[in-house]
Amino acid sequence: MLLEIFSIFFKVGAFTFGGGFAMIPIIQQEIVSKKNWIKDEDFIDIISIAQSSPGPIAVNISTYVGYKIKGFTGAVVATLGTVMPSFIIILFIAMFFYQFNDNIIIQKIFSGIRPAVVALILSAIYSLVRKSHFNYLHLLIALATALIIAFTDVNPIYMIIIGIIISITFNKIKEDYMIDKKEN
Repeated sequence: MLLEIFSIFFKVGAFTFGGGFAMIPIIQQEIVSKKNWIKDEDFIDIISIAQSSPGPIAVNISTYVGYKIKGFTGAVVATLGTVMPSFIIILFIAMFFYQFNDNIIIQKIFSGIRPAVVALILSAIYSLVRKSHFNYLHLLIALATALIIAFTDVNPIYMIIIGIIISITFNKIKEDYMIDKKEN
């Protein structure tokens, strides 16, 4: 199974352009849909934890998924599988890129990859929203947060902290209300 974990994450790392967010739908398809190693709800939680943790989201997701599937060894194998292709590709590019930097074909290739990356990210967002069981209030909060981050200088970390505080407060009030209601 470790070889299978490595090969899945190596494939994800090798054939996904655009960074961690572009990898999310591919990891989800491989790990959740095809292999059924993790449930949708757990995968959404993994994304939340990975986004909140320091470091690249793809590496964080890979590490957590690997750990969930096969413990510490699975985490190491999944992480290596994810980063190995990038390391090899960047090493290769670093050796030869300066020779082709001004090549029009190379520039057009990168220009063609950009819309696909945007589509992958939008696909991940759509999939996550659809499977998150959001109600309209949750969607409104997500939209408001995205707009605040996009159009102001507010650091996303502050928005995460505010969201945590609001969630804890809301759930505490809800829990207290349920206890009071049960006692009466």
